[in-house]
Amino acid sequence: MIPYGHQHINAEEIDAVVKILKGDWLTQGPVIAEFEKNVAAYCGARYAIAVSNGTAALHVAAMAIGLKNGDEGITSPNTFVASANCLVFRRAAPCFADIDPITYCIDPDEIKKAITPRTRVIIPVHFAGHPCEMEAIWEIALKKKLFVIEDAAHAIGTSWEDRKGVRHKVGSCSHSHLTIFSFHPVKTITTGQGGMILTNDEALADKCRLLCNHGIIRDPSNFVNPPSTVSHQRVYPPFYYEMQELGYNYRITDIQCALGLAQLKRLDQFVIRRREIWAYYNDALEGIEAFQTPIERKDTQSAWHLYAAQADERDELLRFLHDNGVGAHAMYIPVHLQPYYQRHFGYQKGDFPHSEAYFRKSIILPLYPSLTDAQVEYITNQVKRYYQN
Repeated sequence: MIPYGHQHINAEEIDAVVKILKGDWLTQGPVIAEFEKNVAAYCGARYAIAVSNGTAALHVAAMAIGLKNGDEGITSPNTFVASANCLVFRRAAPCFADIDPITYCIDPDEIKKAITPRTRVIIPVHFAGHPCEMEAIWEIALKKKLFVIEDAAHAIGTSWEDRKGVRHKVGSCSHSHLTIFSFHPVKTITTGQGGMILTNDEALADKCRLLCNHGIIRDPSNFVNPPSTVSHQRVYPPFYYEMQELGYNYRITDIQCALGLAQLKRLDQFVIRRREIWAYYNDALEGIEAFQTPIERKDTQSAWHLYAAQADERDELLRFLHDNGVGAHAMYIPVHLQPYYQRHFGYQKGDFPHSEAYFRKSIILPLYPSLTDAQVEYITNQVKRYYQN
């Protein structure tokens, strides 16, 4: 079976992990900071905070902006549940704005309709790696004084061009307060599990670091309740620390970051290969009337985490492909149709028709760098064979 996604690990990356395993630091060591520095530099952001996974990154970002009970946040129904769950974790109401039926990303015009006086944050999702219309979303946020958290779990390596012709990398936070990445094995680069928060705001960066480490402070300059044994020179015993917020253990390990650092060196190569495969599929399948190939806006360069197409007789095609060794997939079941969201927030079928229409025909073909040309040709031939029968 050819899976829809798969990690690509080479000998150099294995050696990098083994080096950590033989060293002194397995976690909370210097490789974490090095990984953060390199990801921030690649994206063009000032600060990066590595965490245990992409969901943790979303949760911490939602905490860092002060989201609370009674607030509302807007995200896409066409996403993994974590994009909305981070709102629920903070007891904020999850609200949705429907997608653009062409790009499958959240529609800025629908965001405008969803804003209420309780709205605090917009969480655009760069679905499949294709960037949302961040310039328009940022203008909405500035006008309404809202936070923007980019869910870029699919989109490290993606870039887009603004109206002035300036190119922005996803993760630069040029049009958001925070951006999150995921490093799950099916993503463009992997740390096994793992995630990252990026920002250009020092206060938000400090808050994120605090919240993903139990809310504990070890920097004497920030202590608020020094013990009575401390001298007037503020010389603290080495064991002293303070828990100043209710945080979580969302720390990542040096083992994971060693893999991430090595993978980061190949990120641009990975993106090139993903784009090659995406283009091959489009060229080979565009003539099939019952199969709609995805598009890329002319001002974008997507890293293409997913090849997200639309197919008539989707379920039958999926069964046919699986029977012939192709692990095609469909994603995402719109979040508002999940039983939890229907039960607790009253959402129902028909609320977001573009997202629902997309999913009814959604098909994800395998897309990852280690796919061979022969495998890609085989996959396209199986799709053609189904529609020729």
